[in-house]
Amino acid sequence: MSKEKVIRKDIVKQEEPDYTSKEVSEALNSTKQQSSKEKELTIKDLPGVGAATAEKLESSGFRDLMAVAVASPGELIETAGVNEAAARKMINAARDSMEMGFETGDALLARRETVRKIKSGSSAVDALLGGGFESSAITECFGEFGSGKTQIGHVLAVNVIKEDPEAIVVYIDTENTFRPERIKQLAEGAELDPDETLKKIMVAKAYNSDHQMLLAEKVEDLIKKQGLNVKLLVVDSLTAHFRAEFIGRGTLAERQQKLNKHMHVLLKLADTQNICVYVTNQVMAKPDTFFGDPTQAIGGHIVAHASTFRIYLRKGKKGSRVAKLVDSPSMPEGEAPFYVKGSGLVDFS
Repeated sequence: MSKEKVIRKDIVKQEEPDYTSKEVSEALNSTKQQSSKEKELTIKDLPGVGAATAEKLESSGFRDLMAVAVASPGELIETAGVNEAAARKMINAARDSMEMGFETGDALLARRETVRKIKSGSSAVDALLGGGFESSAITECFGEFGSGKTQIGHVLAVNVIKEDPEAIVVYIDTENTFRPERIKQLAEGAELDPDETLKKIMVAKAYNSDHQMLLAEKVEDLIKKQGLNVKLLVVDSLTAHFRAEFIGRGTLAERQQKLNKHMHVLLKLADTQNICVYVTNQVMAKPDTFFGDPTQAIGGHIVAHASTFRIYLRKGKKGSRVAKLVDSPSMPEGEAPFYVKGSGLVDFS
């Protein structure tokens, strides 16, 4: 009887797991590493970054690890008030925590399949852009007053909601040109409920360049924190405040630096959130141009290089407008005439 108990005790002992074994220890460590990877890191997790330093970084636009990873030591020294060694540690830690490498062309092509095209209403204009206004890109329209820049912004706002009823539009108005009455008119032409359409367009008036830049940075919060399905961001116009606040050649470098930062925020939004960013731009006349069109866009090479598509709008015959594709990564240069009607953009006939 006692022998049977001993045998059963041995069996039970064999069935019990060895909690002190090396395999279990490694499994626990693996679980801890996996849970730590799943935890979303913030700038507060970087070495040498406390609450005060994090607040300084966030107020200057460094809100995530990517912003710190691509920054220069000089920018962090000026912003956070740290020394060069601490700045380099922060940058290196941010880079190590992210997968900042290369990807193959076929992987990029597969990611490009998520790109959407917003129709303008004019088949000629859509064909000029390869099917419509592209997401994950910045499309800049520049031209003189009355050339149709703002009208296209209004049309895109309505059309993106027509294509996706759950879509939200963010409209940054710098020249007091947004008109809800025009949205209602376009919505009726698109057979949409005007009031419901207006509810899906979030408008913010920017009163200076700093306010404009802040509003652009807040769009990411609307997506991540409030969970809004933002599909289109309109900035009308891009350069009005910069042009008014920075006067003379002495302020040109500072203006271009701020404008460059603003454009890169918009470009990051377009790329990471798959948003169509549409910006309008003012123009100036070059007095030293004796032949050809003297019209030139404001912002110089900074805006030109950051924009994915550039369209020059001008007035055409019989009240029409002409869209000229000046720059595109994949489409050839060309022109497309169109009319701006009450119901939206229509083809020139």
